[in-house]
Amino acid sequence: MASKKLKPSLKSALPFKTDNKERRQKLHIVRKKALDNTRRDERFRRRREEDKDPILREERLRKNTPLTLERKRVWDKMDSDSGDALGVSVDVERLKRHKPEEEEHPDGQEDHSSQEENLGSDDDRDSMIDSASISDEPSSNPPKPPLQPESATDRATSPTHSQKSTNFSLTPPAFAARFPTLFSTSPHPNPKTLITTSLHSTLHNEAHLLTTLFPNSTYIPRSAHRHSHKYSIREIASFASNRAYTALIILKEDQKKPTGLTLVHLPAGPTFHFSISNWVEGKKVPGHGRPTDHNPELILNNFRTPLGLLTAHLFRTVFPPQPDFEGRQVVTLHNQRDYIFLRRHRYVFREKRESEKNVVGPDGKEVKGAEGIRAGLQELGPRFTMKLRRIDKGIQRGSWQEWEWKGKMEKQRTKFQL
Repeated sequence: MASKKLKPSLKSALPFKTDNKERRQKLHIVRKKALDNTRRDERFRRRREEDKDPILREERLRKNTPLTLERKRVWDKMDSDSGDALGVSVDVERLKRHKPEEEEHPDGQEDHSSQEENLGSDDDRDSMIDSASISDEPSSNPPKPPLQPESATDRATSPTHSQKSTNFSLTPPAFAARFPTLFSTSPHPNPKTLITTSLHSTLHNEAHLLTTLFPNSTYIPRSAHRHSHKYSIREIASFASNRAYTALIILKEDQKKPTGLTLVHLPAGPTFHFSISNWVEGKKVPGHGRPTDHNPELILNNFRTPLGLLTAHLFRTVFPPQPDFEGRQVVTLHNQRDYIFLRRHRYVFREKRESEKNVVGPDGKEVKGAEGIRAGLQELGPRFTMKLRRIDKGIQRGSWQEWEWKGKMEKQRTKFQL
């Protein structure tokens, strides 16, 4: 008996089971073709409708925004003292807007007054009669539909916030009393950094690269000879502060690779501990350039919480406030999901080519005055990724160290600290 020829039908997209392996393969091919044809017809139909009404395309693109971890970010509840705590994940910009609203309506006085007026009008009636008459009379105003909870896309953080520069004017005033040396009212001196390594370290080349990254810095090898004195971090910090150094950086290693960086703000702390990953030297970056001795510009992106502002302010004290614009060098510290990505580039302005588009701002519109200008970037290196692990109170001790903040194992992946 001749085998029957398989024909695609409407039921071809439904699951179908058979014991014959060859028949199962043919059914899978037919089902896949039918599903592809259905999707193609739907795509062409949607294109025809959107060509007639472009508003449909805009609505579809707005709803099709992918849900990343940044867009699902969860914030803690905002209280009056939320901005002073380091372990609280609150947006300082939203917190600043939230405080004036509380001052205008303290303890919900407006709501209580409206409730008292309603109660006062009800006291003039007889509760037994009026309640029945009110229930029988049809209400002229239709009942309001219940508020639907916003979807994850609607309540999500805008992706443009990840490219937003850090606003230091939102720093909580309580940090000045908590970290007096870091937030002193007097102008900060010109930064001078001492760079060293851990004991028995082999990262001399990496430490020399850090001297090119941080302006006005000096590398002193940390001796590990068996007859020499093993200086502790407190002794090195005392040595550096007596010689007008403003910061101390200790580079840590594991298996001859950089794995950690400790940054001490002199003369009295605090001490920040970072872990390092994805270390790439400048000479290994494709199309890299050679850095110069000019002071770079500093860009700090997406530090939004009180802990993030404290971390950004620490990096701000390591770089000079007045950059050398002739060098056209810029150091970027971009925070994303509590990982700080460090990059160094050299930029150049050139004329726009015919095949290129104009410069577009965060709002999606073209920037006025920059129609025929484009910017080119050349990475100088080194590049690496940091993550804040702990903030010590004062300068690190050998034991019983007091800490201001300590990273925990967060079980909620959508909650970030910086």
